[in-house]
Parts: sequence; structure tokens; C-alpha cells
Amino acid sequence: MVSNNIPTVKLGIIAVSRDCFPIALSTQRRENIVKEYKGEIFNCQTTVENEADMNKAVEEVKAAGCNALVVFLGNFGPETPETLIAKKFDGPCMFVAAAEGDGDMINGRGDAYCGMLNCSYNLGMRHLKGFIPAYPVGTANEIAKMIEDFIPVARVILGLKGLKIITFGPRPQDFFACNAPIKGLYELGVEIEENSELDLLVAYREHANDPRIADVCEDMRKEMGEGKYYEELLARMAQFELTLLDWAEAHKGDRQYVAFADKCWPAFPSQFGFEPCYVNSRLVSRGIPVACEVDIYGALSEYIGMCASDDTVTLLDINNSTPQYIYDEDIVPKYGQKYSLTDTFMGFHCGNTPSCKMCSNRAIKFQLIQNRLLENGCTPDFTRGTLEGDIAASPVTFYRLQCDSEGNLRSYIAEGEVLDVPTRSFGGIGIFAIPEMGRFYRHVLIQKGYPHHGAVAFNHVGRILFDVFKYLGIKDVAYNQPKSLPYPTENPWA
Repeated sequence: MVSNNIPTVKLGIIAVSRDCFPIALSTQRRENIVKEYKGEIFNCQTTVENEADMNKAVEEVKAAGCNALVVFLGNFGPETPETLIAKKFDGPCMFVAAAEGDGDMINGRGDAYCGMLNCSYNLGMRHLKGFIPAYPVGTANEIAKMIEDFIPVARVILGLKGLKIITFGPRPQDFFACNAPIKGLYELGVEIEENSELDLLVAYREHANDPRIADVCEDMRKEMGEGKYYEELLARMAQFELTLLDWAEAHKGDRQYVAFADKCWPAFPSQFGFEPCYVNSRLVSRGIPVACEVDIYGALSEYIGMCASDDTVTLLDINNSTPQYIYDEDIVPKYGQKYSLTDTFMGFHCGNTPSCKMCSNRAIKFQLIQNRLLENGCTPDFTRGTLEGDIAASPVTFYRLQCDSEGNLRSYIAEGEVLDVPTRSFGGIGIFAIPEMGRFYRHVLIQKGYPHHGAVAFNHVGRILFDVFKYLGIKDVAYNQPKSLPYPTENPWA
């Protein structure tokens, strides 16, 4: 995925030193980390012993364009200045500490193991956020690896800080599962702009005969391949794509990044002349989520997953159980007893999944359900425009961040895979396998009132998402627990 809609992390490192410890310990250990780290990092030459040093160092990293920081305790560290870095620097800060072993234990001992305790304590007293790895004490090589893990976390934090979610229309009737109390967005620092479907229709009509339409149509032809699109539909869909892209640029305001949550039925296809799904898939492949059915927290979740995985994502219904005959005929012969039937389910949506994440049989088709409803099952006309086919086999992380009806942010994360098994069905669809999905479905998704939409990252990024959600202060981060760890609502005698 190549996108200018997610942040580029520009990292800096500041070493801190307690004035009663040798400053050379922190300075040299910082140099060792910079040497070990394989990415780009600004090496701040001011080692912080006091508040004056702190102000000087922060100004240096800001002048260098840094938007994320590693605060390194090369020895015990000064409690006040080191934690005030997180207050003065406008970006995510990771706090790590040096392990011993690179010097003698008299003049070469730094006690950063102890200093990290005081650092975390002082961050808490000042109500400052700092990212502290699972075990934050290490050698130069180990800390370099911690920095690599911090990059995607920092990318999410920076992305949310600069994100605006743009919506068109209210949730469809009987889709209140996609409820979206906006209080949670503001708590995360995300802005929202809510518009009507009529606003979108007016903007779309203003793009009629846009001279850029021909080029977009040609790009669609190249993406899909001959025979896998409706030629007479391309100009309409290209016009819509340009409408959304122009709206994003015109309405960003002081934000750098955007995501959409649009109402796509029942009025949309008859008034615009097509289903928007394929256009949605094209935008998300460029890092701009367009969530179906005005799912605001679905769009938010998609955006988080993009930043975490540095790849495109999708949003799917947790849709239907896998038939026993497919399990017996296709899953067991290929995967044996790795998964039980209830570990599997089908994730589906009308056609918003990026084409690059689908099998080669994908094509622009029509929305069967809407065709039944709006065109009485006749020859499809305006219900065309979905991107359909099986989702390609891949490791995945199924996840969601949601504000519940009480206004509390909560989340879930579950890693699994899309199976290399034909679905024999319609839409953009795949057979997913997640260990202990049956229990997770009952004791997390149902028990905690999650909506039917889940975001999908095409890699295992559960560890990153967990760190992100904890950094954001999400108290409830659920996951698919093994059998050995019962859920609180699980019957112990079942």
C-alpha cells in the first residue's frame, strides 16, 4: 500500500542521565543504540541531566522534524526532566532503560533498572502518557528491536491525532448495531464531520464531465482486467471516486488524514446509478477507509489497522457459519484437525475489500440482496458495482475499537487466517479460522454487545494493536482466550 493518508514516523532519541552517575554511561549507550538500529533516527546530542537540558533537547528534536521519541535511561535518570519530555514534546514517547553488562560494576553500573520504576511513577503522577515496552530494559541490540516495535504504535497514535472521519447520512434503519456515540472519538483526539446523503449527491453531480474521469476509468480497466467490469458503469464510478477524493481535500481542515463512513443503501444505488462498493475498495487500497453503512467506528478501526500493519485492510460482516459439508469436503482434507467447525466462519461484505487481497476470480458484479429488494430480482441495473470473489488466503487479525451505548471505549483482537478454501457463495467473502472462535463469538462478541462489523488486517498485528489500545487507555481489550482460560461468563460445568 502506497498512501499519503497515514503518517510517516520521524523518530528521535534523547538520552537522560542522573547527575550523580557518569553522564558518559548514557551518552555512549545512546550511541550504541543508534549504531544497532537499522532505520532512520535523529540522534540528539544533548544528554538531559536537568530541566534546562530537557528544554534544549526537545527543541533540537523538534527542529529536526521528529514526531516520535525514544527517551533512553542510560543510567538511573533524572525523574522530573525525563518525564517532562513527554509533556513538552507533542508526540508519542517510548521510555526504555539500559541493561548492565557493558562496563564494570563500580563505575560502569547505571541502575537504569531502578530508574525506570521512578520514571513510570513520575509519569503517572503527572498524568502523562509514555509507551513502555513489555520488558523495557535491554542491551543496545535489544532496545533497537524495541524501537522497531514502537514504530507502528507511534504511527497509529500520530494518525489518530491527525484524523477526521467524514460521514454521509445516518445509519440505515434496523442497523443501529453500528451505533456511534461521538464522545469516544473526541476522547481519542479524532474529529468528525457529519453530512447528509443529499450533500454527497450534490457534490457528485457537480463532478459530471470532470476531465479527470477518463483517466480514472482507464485505471479501473487496468486494475480489473478485461471482462471483469461493466464498461458502461466506469464513468459513473470514476465520477464518484473523484467526488470523495475532492471532498476529503476540501474538508480536512486542520487535519492531515481522513476516513469516510457512508450510507450505501437503500437510496444510494437508485439515485447515483450504481453500488459504491468497488470505489470504496479502491480508496481503501490507497489508505483511505470508506466504511459501509455509516459505520463510524468501523472506519476508525480500519484506519488504526492500516497504521498498525502499514498495509490496506477491509471491513466485513461476521456473517455466517461454515456449512458442515464445506468443512468436511474442503477444510479437513487441507487443514486436518487444526480447526474445529466452530473455529470457522464466513466474513462477507458486498464488495469493499481491496482487489489486491482477493483471488484472481474477483470481478465487478451486482449486489444480489439489493437486486432482490430494489429491482425485484430482475436484470441488474443500478445494483451493479460490487467487487465480488473469494478473499485470498492470508494471515489476518480480526479486531474492532468501539464506543458502546454507555459511552465507554472497548475493543477486541483475534488472530487467525483466511483459509485457502472456496466459499461457493457471493459477495466479497472468505472462510476465516480463529482458534476458539465459537467461545469468543459467545463470550465476547455477543456478551459485550459488539456490532456485526469487524475490521480485518491482513497480517498478525495483535501484539501491536494490544499495545496501541493500552496506550490509548482502553480498559477492556478482549481476545480469543484458550480453553485453559475460561471467560467470566463461561459456565464452568458446560
